[in-house]
Amino acid sequence: MGKVVIDISVSLDGYISGPNDRPDEGLGDGGDRLHNWVWNGEIAESDSTLMTESLAAVGALVCGRRTYDNSKPYWGVGKGPHGDVPVFVVSHGVDEDGVGDHTPFTWVGDIQTAYEQAVKAAGERDVRVMGGASVPQQFLAAGLVDEVTIHLVPAFLGGGQRLFDNLGPDVVLEQTAVVSSPALTHLTYRTVR
Repeated sequence: MGKVVIDISVSLDGYISGPNDRPDEGLGDGGDRLHNWVWNGEIAESDSTLMTESLAAVGALVCGRRTYDNSKPYWGVGKGPHGDVPVFVVSHGVDEDGVGDHTPFTWVGDIQTAYEQAVKAAGERDVRVMGGASVPQQFLAAGLVDEVTIHLVPAFLGGGQRLFDNLGPDVVLEQTAVVSSPALTHLTYRTVR
C-alpha cells in the first residue's frame, strides 16, 4: 500500500484559495498566484522534479464536492485532474456530468468510505487528498493521513480557505524534508500517530 498524502500549495498567511472561490474562479480572487510556480512556464528544476515524482506516485484522488464543482472548468466535464486516475468525491449529492462509464469519478457519502475505496483503487500507489480545506481537515482529524506536503508560496491572499483551521492538538506532524527554490519552499511532514 502507498501513502495517503495531502499535497497542496499554501500562501504565507495560510490560505489554499483566495476569497470568493466559485466555479468560474476556482481558486478565488487572486488564488491563481498559489500555482504560478507550476503554470508560469519557468518552473525550477527542483520544483519540476518534485512535481513529476509526486504525480507519478498518485493512484487515486479524494476531494470534496466544492473542489469538484470549482475544478470542473479546469478539468472539463466528465474528466478528472489526472486523466483516468480514479477520483472519489465526498458528497451527499451526485453530479450527473460526473457519472458514467467514461468518467473517473465515484461518489461517496463520507470520508471513511472514500478512504477505503481510494486505498483499494490505488493499490501500491499513493492516495492524494485534494483541497479545498474541509476534506483534508477531516482526513487529518481522523488519523487517515500519512504525509503532508506544503508548497509554501511567498504570497499573501488576505482571505479564503485555510488548510489548518478546525484542527486541534491531536494532529501532530514531524518534518521530514525541506526543498527550497527561487519561487517557493516545499515542506514535507509525516503524521505522528
